[in-house]
Amino acid sequence: MSPNETQEGAQQSTQDVNNDQQQAMSQVQSQNGTNAGAYRPTVKEMQNDSVATLAEAWTKGEKAAQDYDAEVVERVYKDELVKNNFSITKLTLLEVSQYLEKYLWRHYDPSQSPTIHVLSIVLMVNEKFRSRVEAWGAFEELPDHFPAFFGEVLRLCLQDSDDVDLRMKRYLLMFIINCFQSLENPLIRSECMRLVSLSTWHSLVSSEKRDVEFKEYPQLLKFWKHLEKKFSALDSDQQQKAVFERSWLSEMMKNFVRILETIDDSDQEKIAYCERFMEFLIDLEAQLPTRRYFNTLIDDHQIVAICKLSKFANNKKTGTLFGQLLDILAFYTGFEINSHTGLALTKEEMTEIHASKLTKLQRIAFTSFKDELIDLAMTNLRAIEDRKSLSKHFENLTQEQLVQLCGLLNIRTTKITDPSVEHSREMLLEVLFIQFEKRHSQIEQINALPLYPDEHALFEDAAVKEEMYNAERPLALPKLNLQFLTLHDYLLRNFNLFRLESNYEIRQDIEDAVVRLGPRPGPTEGTTAFSGWSRVAAPITSFRMVELAKPNLGEDRLSLITADVTFNVRKYTDAIQAEWEAIREHDILFLLTIEAHDDIDEQWDGKVSFRKHYGLKYVRGCEVVSVIGPNGKPFDYKKSDPQMIQDHRTGNTRTFRVALDANQYKIDQSNAHTNGTPDVYQTFNIVLRRKPQENNFKPVLETIRDLMQSDLMVPEWLHDVFLGYGNPNSAHYSQLQRQVREIDFRDTFLDLDHLKESFPGMTVKAKDGDESILAAPFVVSFPGAPEAAAAGTKKRKGAEKSKKEKSNQEQEQAQDELIVSTYKTPNMGPYPEDIPNRNQVRFTPTQVEAIKAGTNPGLTLVVGPPGTGKTDVAVQIIANLYNNFPNQHTLLVTHSNQALNQLFEKIIALDVDERHLLRLGHGEEELNTELSFSKYGRVTSFLEKRVSLLAEVDRLAQSLEIGGEHGSTCETAGYFNSYHVVPMWKEFERQVNSKEEAERSKELVEGLFPFSVYFSNAPAPLFSDCTSFDDAMEAARGCFRHLAKLFEQLEEVSAFELLRTSYDRANYLLTKEAKIIAMTCTHAALKRRELVNLGFKYDNIVMEEAAQILEVETFIPMLLQEPEDGVNRLKRVVLIGDHNQLPPVVKNTAFQQYGNMEQSMFTRFVRLGVPAIELDAQGRARSDMADLYKWRYKNLGDLPNISERDEFKFANPGFLYDYQFINVNNYKGQGETAPRPHFIQNLGEAEYVVAVYQYMRLLGYPAEKITILTTYNGQKDLIRDVLNQRCSWNPIFGRPARITTVDKYQGQQNDYVLLSLVRTKAVGHVRDVRRLVVALSRARLGLYIFGRQKLFQDCHELEPAFKRLLKRPTKLWLKTGEMYPNTVRLVDIESAGEKEEGDAGDEEAEKKSGSKKKKKSKKAKADEEAAKAEADAEARKNYEIEDVGQFGEYVFGMMKEQQQYAVQQQKAYLQSLQPPSDSPINSEVPTTSGVVAADADTEMGESSAPDSAMDVDQQ
Repeated sequence: MSPNETQEGAQQSTQDVNNDQQQAMSQVQSQNGTNAGAYRPTVKEMQNDSVATLAEAWTKGEKAAQDYDAEVVERVYKDELVKNNFSITKLTLLEVSQYLEKYLWRHYDPSQSPTIHVLSIVLMVNEKFRSRVEAWGAFEELPDHFPAFFGEVLRLCLQDSDDVDLRMKRYLLMFIINCFQSLENPLIRSECMRLVSLSTWHSLVSSEKRDVEFKEYPQLLKFWKHLEKKFSALDSDQQQKAVFERSWLSEMMKNFVRILETIDDSDQEKIAYCERFMEFLIDLEAQLPTRRYFNTLIDDHQIVAICKLSKFANNKKTGTLFGQLLDILAFYTGFEINSHTGLALTKEEMTEIHASKLTKLQRIAFTSFKDELIDLAMTNLRAIEDRKSLSKHFENLTQEQLVQLCGLLNIRTTKITDPSVEHSREMLLEVLFIQFEKRHSQIEQINALPLYPDEHALFEDAAVKEEMYNAERPLALPKLNLQFLTLHDYLLRNFNLFRLESNYEIRQDIEDAVVRLGPRPGPTEGTTAFSGWSRVAAPITSFRMVELAKPNLGEDRLSLITADVTFNVRKYTDAIQAEWEAIREHDILFLLTIEAHDDIDEQWDGKVSFRKHYGLKYVRGCEVVSVIGPNGKPFDYKKSDPQMIQDHRTGNTRTFRVALDANQYKIDQSNAHTNGTPDVYQTFNIVLRRKPQENNFKPVLETIRDLMQSDLMVPEWLHDVFLGYGNPNSAHYSQLQRQVREIDFRDTFLDLDHLKESFPGMTVKAKDGDESILAAPFVVSFPGAPEAAAAGTKKRKGAEKSKKEKSNQEQEQAQDELIVSTYKTPNMGPYPEDIPNRNQVRFTPTQVEAIKAGTNPGLTLVVGPPGTGKTDVAVQIIANLYNNFPNQHTLLVTHSNQALNQLFEKIIALDVDERHLLRLGHGEEELNTELSFSKYGRVTSFLEKRVSLLAEVDRLAQSLEIGGEHGSTCETAGYFNSYHVVPMWKEFERQVNSKEEAERSKELVEGLFPFSVYFSNAPAPLFSDCTSFDDAMEAARGCFRHLAKLFEQLEEVSAFELLRTSYDRANYLLTKEAKIIAMTCTHAALKRRELVNLGFKYDNIVMEEAAQILEVETFIPMLLQEPEDGVNRLKRVVLIGDHNQLPPVVKNTAFQQYGNMEQSMFTRFVRLGVPAIELDAQGRARSDMADLYKWRYKNLGDLPNISERDEFKFANPGFLYDYQFINVNNYKGQGETAPRPHFIQNLGEAEYVVAVYQYMRLLGYPAEKITILTTYNGQKDLIRDVLNQRCSWNPIFGRPARITTVDKYQGQQNDYVLLSLVRTKAVGHVRDVRRLVVALSRARLGLYIFGRQKLFQDCHELEPAFKRLLKRPTKLWLKTGEMYPNTVRLVDIESAGEKEEGDAGDEEAEKKSGSKKKKKSKKAKADEEAAKAEADAEARKNYEIEDVGQFGEYVFGMMKEQQQYAVQQQKAYLQSLQPPSDSPINSEVPTTSGVVAADADTEMGESSAPDSAMDVDQQ
């Protein structure tokens, strides 16, 4: 069988068109080095490289690593790194061999280690950052040495020597950048922050400039004096160190300027250093703690002005990236924030600050330069706010006057590199322009930006083209690190990164489609023909502009531009036509202009751009407004006339009316008018569509843009933590003044013992003093927060007063005491549906703490390792909020529809009224319930409920013999309740209460109860179970509660009688009725504008899978409502996830790694130190299987069900072990292969996996309980191919539940998982421990991993898991004679290998000790021999598989036996229909492998495939 890509009918066949050209594209990328960032050494490289010999000094055991030889470090540095030009290959080999951890840092001595040793540590840390692995863990071994090491690095940054050339200075600078990106680490933060302290202001141009700052911020002067006093108390050495640290940044900037001034086009090292230094400056400016004092310093040193005037910045050939970085730096130096207070500045405040600067300039001009600048002094401010007008005024000044003016403004007038040299006139003017020109509005620029990318954004943006980032050069990209300056800064960074990531994905789709279309020059000059085809792109037959609407008032762009796009679908299959017909309103299409040329037939070699080679001239996006029918009018596949739909589908053409981007249209028309270019919109010849789930970029970008222009109101209690400042505990409920002291836990606790277990260390005290009466449900009163804890938050007005008003009871409650009360759950009626559902989960103490925290106001982070009940915790939090705060609305958000549906199904199963539930977005139809919870489904349900409720009102009226149409409308039903039902109940109560105590009895209640006839259809007589008067009254009250609820529901439904349209009804339901609203984060981003316009309100947000959601997609759901009186009404944010599993998916490695776009908000909060509750007991997998990933978590144990349930006790039938790593050697001489780059396959593993699947199915394992996972898409397709060939013809096998990648299977589980690791040359991306955790934690009962042992066992990151895996044999061991599920063999947690080692150790110990065995009795000996014989018999059933070929033969033999058995069964059945003969039929056939068919699937007269279908050679 060919190991190439899968072929799944016409759909997959289209992907193979022009595959050679696709491969050429990937090859070009490889040749250009774009995949350098993904480099990992192969096993062969590691073994053959000279580094391996040197690495023996630290890899050959612990003893070798303890012996230090300075010459080894020198040889590694000089011979392996310097001579090889610091090759990524060499650095990676050293990093993989744990050079830093085992040798460099362990033997670092601040007093003795040479410079080369320090530089080697720096290089290894940088390599760890490049490889995206933990970098600072090694320094925890000797933390006291780090300050000296860091100080040495700082000195080397300013040193010129043979060892420290400019290239090495760049590497040192990269180390410093990595340090400032890791400020969450206390060890790093303490060293870095001294470099950006207030003491750096000693380097300002003059003390007068400091005084100006101190005058504006007096508290800084006090701090300055404190620092000076502290400095005076230091000894001379300490003072020397302090002076060095406070002047280090200034000296670094001076060195940078010297290098910048001497750059020429050929000096790549200087170029690279300057680019990296710009990155460093941007990072300092983009974080408030580092920016606070540095912003004044960089302004004083005039770095922006110097860079702008440098030749390098204006060199379009080599200085493009530098210029882009300079623009980012200039943006952040003037950012809208007060650097000292940290407060964001509004547009008005920025205008006021700018006006005050200009006013000061005018005053100085009037007093000191009256003759030259009188016009400037007397004009209005608007006339002097731009560069052009300022230049006109300043040209009247001489050089001396310019210097004098700058001096009066406290602006430096000499070079920072040489104070004796005065600035040029050009430089002085540039500094003045930067100081006084008005800053351009970012909002205006973003509003003018087209949301659809054009051909320049897609193919000429350097960031989008960085497919595989190699970390050698910085990028002009924003970084998402721990902190953001303001909410605007947060949104701006996310907007830019999200737009670029979308552009990258769009570019990939366009490239793929263009290659498949095969453009060629047409028969006539200037035309283009297409020799190929694509399922997602079609040639346009007609393009016609329809409407150009006038601009709206105050705008300079057209308000609406529509056009009709027509294309032919005749050559497409029905399936592909259906995909085109699935396009609906608001879907995004792309219009392409391709002008083929004569050289297009040549294979693309990457020497010219893709765009130029394929003649891709224009790309424009558009949004579908409507589908146009055969009659030329808008058309709907669901609502239009059936005949018209039929006519439309039988036709060959399809037409979409699309809305074009008004901003882009304005730009295009301006270019056509200015440059005389042809009209873009008359040249389109291809229309392209994308997958709907990947094409949501425009509404998300619109949402972010809307948020940037709105009055953003993050809740006050969350604001500082969200931006990454202040006390990370400040948003925790324990630090907030309004924490909930008393919580009704409803059904959270199953009994009193459960309650006591859930609060270890706390004393449970009954509120009434009698603990014996306590039973669920429990109301728990918690002690108030200690004064110290409460002091962490801002004191509000009246806070002290409220403390004095605490009751004596609250003050007396001890901190370790819980006051518990209970109540009787009221009887809600006599029908089964009146009995509330109850929780059955016995929550652990940690889960209860998470539930308690989620019920309280504030920010709650719950870290949920695999199988720890994250979903159950989330559901219980929601149920508790619903019951404790009935007037509040809760928003439930997840990443995937599947997770949302799992949550929703569990919520339905609790005591939550279905009428208060609403599920928005697609995926609702997958809910495992007969009820519909979508907007319109709920409306239909309400209307249906209305009919049934009104029928009940009529039945009630008839039972009471009250005539009239009381059930005709909700309004008449309400009158009936008010005038008849309620008065009758009150009369009943009056009559009962009027009786003496002795007269009150069950019979009295039964006789007076007015609604007995109505409730006569109850499953049991109303008062049959009542033994007393009180019981009877409670039963009667329950009946009245049932009626009250009936009329309450009718009152809620009454609005649907008044609202006539489905749209109005659905929106009323969303904004008024629903209390729990569920949606995905994508839906929230798509519909934010609509939800805000509807007046949608909510009080709490619970977010599951939070670690898998992009930062901005986590933020948007928090802002789906307008503030109330300037305050966000959000009271609770509960984020549940696991940052130790896979992060959000980001396809472009540049954005993923450099921009850190893969960091979720959940992970950022964890890094910041926000309190997180880590669930500590898993109930998914067998305990020994869970040990494979428990090491990644603090204290992960097992839930009781792991030891109690039978499925975890018994072994997997047919397998000796419940988990195993199976070593797979080369199959047919090959390991991993790549039919095309990055499409990695391994045929040997694919065959082995499928053979094990067949084996399991032959033993009777259900197919739906088996999942096949792999780490690469290429292997997924190959396994599907092999499975189709091996199993598709045979109904015995069927298909497993899923065949997918590890990444796609996150959040899901199955009983048995077969995992293929694929790689044999390099570890690949499973080296990311997060991916490994996901891979190892998907199975519950059995996990069988197929891979190359030699490759994975030495990988440092994977060592904890593989150390345990490799304790067991690496050849597959079977247990013959067993069938699923009939096994009584208990799972053996201790592996056979471990047993053998233990037995051998015991024997050796006995020999050494020389101990003599005591004589045993005959009976004991007989028992021992019998046990030994039984063990031997069991051992003979163990069967070792050598390789995939042998296992194929084994499975083939099993199939033969199954077929023979089936034939015998069929013969027996046929003979049983004939008259009995003398000789009985033997229906059983002995089997060689001990396997017989044991279920309906394997008793198969259904299929008897020929032997050749499963040829031994093929296996």
